[in-house]
Amino acid sequence: MKSIIVDKTTITPSKVICIGRNYVEHIAELGNEVPDEMVVFNKPNSAISAELFSYHQEQLHYEGELCFVIKSGQLCAVGFGLDLTKRGLQSKLKAKGLPWERAKAFNGAAVFSDFISINPTDINELLSLELSINDEIIQAGGVKLMMYKPADILAELKTFIDLNDGDIIMTGTPKGVGLIVAGACFKARVLSGNTEIVSAVWTAI
Repeated sequence: MKSIIVDKTTITPSKVICIGRNYVEHIAELGNEVPDEMVVFNKPNSAISAELFSYHQEQLHYEGELCFVIKSGQLCAVGFGLDLTKRGLQSKLKAKGLPWERAKAFNGAAVFSDFISINPTDINELLSLELSINDEIIQAGGVKLMMYKPADILAELKTFIDLNDGDIIMTGTPKGVGLIVAGACFKARVLSGNTEIVSAVWTAI
């Protein structure tokens, strides 16, 4: 089983729950329709990776996301996550009305920074992410731009799924997604206002 680090402690999530199409500008950049309700899909524990892959049977796209860890049914820690996507395959599956798992849930499809504890009251519109690739800021966004805020996501998920301690919620990606190129340096930051609270660096392989 794959693990993550929360406050320097190793945690094993049972699953990763992902929210799709949660930023209007990202919906537009992919030519998708604004959904009538929250888009939810899962990644298994086996998708978690400490390495950032540029290729997995086909080229991959990155999607930077604010992510939260569950404890006692609440959002207890925050970190940065990369949702890796086989974009060409995803487009084919969507066109046929088929599930996305082959394009979203493969081994290595979820890459996370360490997580740091956070109070629920601190999960507000000041919380944001920033992703730089080769020292150029490519993605920036956060709670303020989300269609469904973290508290809304948590409440909706609880209506149909059990959330176990250690489970991760990925809250969607702002605009700026694109192709992962081998050798590129990805620098990720989670911010509260102008204050960095957690960061990570990966080199794509």
